[in-house]
This record gives sequence, C-alpha cells and structure tokens, in this order.
Amino acid sequence: MPATRVRLIAPSGYPRDSVAVARGVDRLREAGCTLDGLDVLDRIEQRYAGSDAERAADINALATLDVLPDIALAIRGGYGATRLLEHLRYGALRERLAGAGTVLVGHSDFTAIQLALHARCGLITFGGPMFDPDFDADVPSELTLPHFWRTIRSTQGCAEWNSSAECELEVEGPLWGGNLAMLCSLLGTPYFPRIDGGILFVEDVGEPPFRIERLLYQLHLSGVLGRQRALLLGDFTECRHGIHDNGYDLAAGLAQIRRVIGIPVLEGLPFGHVPDKFTLPFGVPARLRANGGKARLEFSSYPHLGGSVP
Repeated sequence: MPATRVRLIAPSGYPRDSVAVARGVDRLREAGCTLDGLDVLDRIEQRYAGSDAERAADINALATLDVLPDIALAIRGGYGATRLLEHLRYGALRERLAGAGTVLVGHSDFTAIQLALHARCGLITFGGPMFDPDFDADVPSELTLPHFWRTIRSTQGCAEWNSSAECELEVEGPLWGGNLAMLCSLLGTPYFPRIDGGILFVEDVGEPPFRIERLLYQLHLSGVLGRQRALLLGDFTECRHGIHDNGYDLAAGLAQIRRVIGIPVLEGLPFGHVPDKFTLPFGVPARLRANGGKARLEFSSYPHLGGSVP
C-alpha cells in the first residue's frame, strides 16, 4: 500500500508543546504517512503560526502543487483564519481540488475556511481531528482517529451516538456546520454559504450559556435555522453560568431555542473541543435517523483516499 501523503497547513494558531509536536509527527509516520509542510510547526508570529501571507500561502499552495496531498491537515485552531479569507485563490482552488480526492480537515477556527471554500468554490472539506490536540495527544482518543481513518478510506461513512431526543426522526439533506461562533461571525458575508434543507451541526468552547443561546438566536433570526431539516448539538465545553443566572444554564437556553426554531434538535453528537469527535464531511448528502434515544448519521459523496468525489 502506498504511503499516505499528509501536508500540514497552519491557518490559525501554533502548537505550544514541542514534545507533543514530536509525538504527533511520529504518530502520523507510524500510521504510514509521509509528511510535507513540517516547517509550519516552527512558525510563530504573535498568536499565529506565521504571518497572514504565510498562512494563506499554505492553503493557496494546494492549487499549484505538482502532486496533491492525500490529506491537508490543519495543525491547530485558535484564531486567525478569518484574516485569510480575502486572500485565498478561490477560482484556482476550485479548478484544482473540485472532484479530487484531497481531504482538507480541521475544526474550531478552521470552520471559517470550510465556510468560505464551500461558499466560494463549492468544495467539500471535513470537520474532524487536527494535528494538535488530536494526532499529538499523549493518549489518543479511541474514537477520533479510528473514525477519521475509517471515514476517509471509504466512499461512505456513518456516525452513531446516544441522544436524549425521544422523537422518531428521519431526514435527508446536506451536512454542514462547525464552530458556532465562527458560523455566526461570517453571517452576511460572501463567505457564508446558503444551504437549504440541511443538517446543521454546531459546537463551541468557552462560551457561557447565555452567549450560546444568543448565537443560536442569531442563526434563528437571520433565517438560517428555519431553512434546515435538523440541528445537531455537539459539545459545549467550558460552558460556565454566571453567579447571577439564578438557575439559568445551558439546558435552559437550549430549551428556549427548541421552543422558537421549529425544527428538530438532537443533542449528544461527539464533536467539538473534546478528545472524542467524529469526522464529518461538510457539504455532502446525508441522512439522519433518530429513534429510541439513538441517532445515526450516514453520509457519502466526499473525497477519500484513493478516489475522487463521484
């Protein structure tokens, strides 16, 4: 079996632990990967993994490389991807990558890149693991990396989890989403795709309950949620209520959202700033089924190792 070619890209922050970096490089090589772009792991400019020009060039290079990588792997989230959106070569990226088998993957701040590439190019990307903190973890998740490799080595994928939803549900539509704050930050811009009849998944970190409710209200009042078939809630980590909330918490905020948006809401999706996360292709046909506290998401028609998009 030929080696899997992985190219590291750095749209946002830089990894902080040199021991973890070495561990991540070793882990990818042990998985049968050859690595390009290792220099991005050493770049630091303020809070970013290099200048805006360097970080945009990491992505734009995908339009000009003689040989495309099998995987373009974001090294970290944080902040910085939004600064790149005006500098990406969307036409060239579409011409080179549309229909190709390159897997572009990341989460958190990488959501901005995913939204822009889909809005401007129609490109399919993946919400999933990053070099840091997933591939370089001291103890890797027993879910995350196996699900990632299984998904991108196949023409079809699925994700199953326990959900508190008691309703029976079966819907189909484009699968999309990512970090909630990043989604809302691009509303009203040319980098936010219009997706109707979709299955939207969201997650976030460090936002108190009222801000999560407010962000979801922004999607509701802008009409985005009303155009979807279902909303999937991932992990909302470091979500702390305030001393004056008087019993108001995330559950209360989500209950309010359920009352107003008029579409099914399912909780419990393993995705977000947590060790256990699924790999979810952004922009592909999907089917969501829920029954008896179980949820199953099936998806297809995405880039995968050894093949192009059908």
